[in-house]
Amino acid sequence: MADIQRFPFLRHLRGAPTVHVRHQRRGKLVHEGAGLAFWFRPLTAVLSEVPIDDRELPLLFHARTSDFQDVTVQASVTYRVVDPARAADRLDFSIAPDSGQWRSTPLEQVAALLSELAQQHALDLLAAATLPSVLAAGPGAIRERIAAGLDADSRLADIGLAVLGVRVVAVRPEPDVARALQTPTREQIQQDADRATYERRALAVERERAIGENELQSQIELAIREERLVTQRGQNERRKAEGAAAAERIAADASAGRERTLAASRADATRLVGAAEADNQAATLAAYRDTDPQILLGIALRELAGELPNIGTLSLTPDLLTGALARLAGPGTQG
Repeated sequence: MADIQRFPFLRHLRGAPTVHVRHQRRGKLVHEGAGLAFWFRPLTAVLSEVPIDDRELPLLFHARTSDFQDVTVQASVTYRVVDPARAADRLDFSIAPDSGQWRSTPLEQVAALLSELAQQHALDLLAAATLPSVLAAGPGAIRERIAAGLDADSRLADIGLAVLGVRVVAVRPEPDVARALQTPTREQIQQDADRATYERRALAVERERAIGENELQSQIELAIREERLVTQRGQNERRKAEGAAAAERIAADASAGRERTLAASRADATRLVGAAEADNQAATLAAYRDTDPQILLGIALRELAGELPNIGTLSLTPDLLTGALARLAGPGTQG
């Protein structure tokens, strides 16, 4: 809004960069532009003030789809006056020279026009579609339809307006319809959750079974290894016993062989000695075979004397000598 200062018979207007001001006097254009400051007479001046900044127009309207379902659309339109002179010619943007206030409500007229045009294009789109398709398409389809319709509308260009952007925030059905539409999805999600729970439980049971089987297989493998260990130990003990028995048998055989060898050696030695003694005796007997008996008796006495113990004192009596001599001389005398 322009700032107007009052002086006697004169006024001073100071505009803003976002406000386009037109000053006419007696039907002629004196000043026009944004950010102006000038003096004027209030009795002869005609002032118009057109905002040229970007403005937001929020929209909230209801529509009905082809399946007779109510839908609430929340949107926003951004617009700007791009031709202030044309806008001032088509709409009443005049201001009071004393206060600077608009004499009418031009922005409300612009907002009503934009709102009706946007709603018209959105309603045409929603009336030809069903509620599920509208909700499936989302805000994008409505936004494109409104933007295209406003850009192609010649009435906006005639008043110097340009639509900079359209945003559709939400498309909502009635609460009970929304809950009804959400029910199948919720049920599907619940079923998926239940299925995931069952699958997780089944997987847990399967894993527990696999763990149990692994433990059982481990125990079986351990028992088999223990059995092999016991068998191997028994075989080792048996081999040790067999080895010890074989060693003892070998030692006994060796000892018996040694004994047999020694006995055979002794027997051979004894046999050789006996044979030698027999040969000696045979030779001796052969040598004595033709010898005189008396000589043999003397030899025998000599041998006997050699075998007798030592005699320190020998007493010979006549009786002893007589008897001995008689025995020695007996066979010869008898012959």
